[in-house]
Amino acid sequence: MTNEPTPDNQLPVALIAEDDRDIRELVTAKLSASGYQVLSFSNGPAALAAANEHQPDVALLDVMMPGISGIEILTRLQKDPRTRSIPVILLTAKSQEFDIDSGFAVGAADYIVKPFSPRDLVARVNAVIGRTPA
Repeated sequence: MTNEPTPDNQLPVALIAEDDRDIRELVTAKLSASGYQVLSFSNGPAALAAANEHQPDVALLDVMMPGISGIEILTRLQKDPRTRSIPVILLTAKSQEFDIDSGFAVGAADYIVKPFSPRDLVARVNAVIGRTPA
């Protein structure tokens, strides 16, 4: 499912890449209700292409996805001067300290372990957007 942004829309844009449909729909619904325009994808390649094309205000990436992992998308975004400033929040079931440290080491702005509170997710997205330089 993809919601294309419109040029006159002033809402912040959140890109979501999550292969689990239920989680993707939950995150999409919560962020949409919280004032975000959402671009939602079920796989890494489509999400990476959309990030390059639309340069969202924040990206929420599942670490383990088919095609391209969230870590690989983050790495590619970090290498490109056009997308380097997009803050990335990693979503994952990997909760070991090593996994969390690895996520931050590659440049994640935040790391959210599944299952998560939808309210906490929105608060953390807002915090990342709030501390991102304009």
